[in-house]
Amino acid sequence: MTVSIDPVLLRLGPLAVSWYGVAIAAATIVGIWLAVRLARPLGIPSAELERVAIWTLAGGLVGARLLHVIDRWDLYAAAPIHVIAIWNGGLAIVGAVLGGTLAGAVAARTHGLPVRALSDAVAPAVALGQAIGRLGCLVTGDAVGRPTTGFGVAYTHPGAMVPELGVAYEPVFLYEMGWDLAVFGALLVLRGRLRDGRLFALYLGLYAAGKFAITSLRTERLWVGDLQQAQLLAVVALAVAVAWAAWPSLARARGLAQRAST
Repeated sequence: MTVSIDPVLLRLGPLAVSWYGVAIAAATIVGIWLAVRLARPLGIPSAELERVAIWTLAGGLVGARLLHVIDRWDLYAAAPIHVIAIWNGGLAIVGAVLGGTLAGAVAARTHGLPVRALSDAVAPAVALGQAIGRLGCLVTGDAVGRPTTGFGVAYTHPGAMVPELGVAYEPVFLYEMGWDLAVFGALLVLRGRLRDGRLFALYLGLYAAGKFAITSLRTERLWVGDLQQAQLLAVVALAVAVAWAAWPSLARARGLAQRAST
């Protein structure tokens, strides 16, 4: 498959609207809409949910961009002003997950909302939003894998963020989008069966496992041994998922032990 589309959809003077930005905007709108609908049975006012969503998005963007820039500092050192140009692509999605999770949890607790129940309610919306956002990478070419002689995506527009134009690369972004959609479907099926934060833990664990495996198809800088940054962060996300799922049981066991000792 050959992609010759200009990553910039529209230019209005100094303002450039990219396909990547459109995809992120669509993912945000759909994600918030679905999150509000799924969380409605909790009796939380939509205005409260939207405020938490804003903080979650902000934390996700900061985390995603920060980790991407750290990983590719060789590209930004010469022109640091490009650090803020997220509309041109370049987000570490695992950083978005971790940053958004932390910011959302803090915002929910600050507003007195049930953090664990809310995390379960919005988990499917997060997975769907990630799948939609990956469509932006189809045009920018910023999430491709190794060169391939089989099924791949080649870019011909000079604005594409691929190592070399005209070369077919593994469409890693399509694999990630497919995995995100599969996770979304699994969460919808299990919604209502897993509670007290366990559905969100399942989302985070499944996403982290898929991210770790799919990232092996990419050729980014290695951080520790043979592991790329995204794989290291996926391990962190998996650890967070296990801790988040186990915490209620550990807290109950600790409470029982304290009562028994008195």
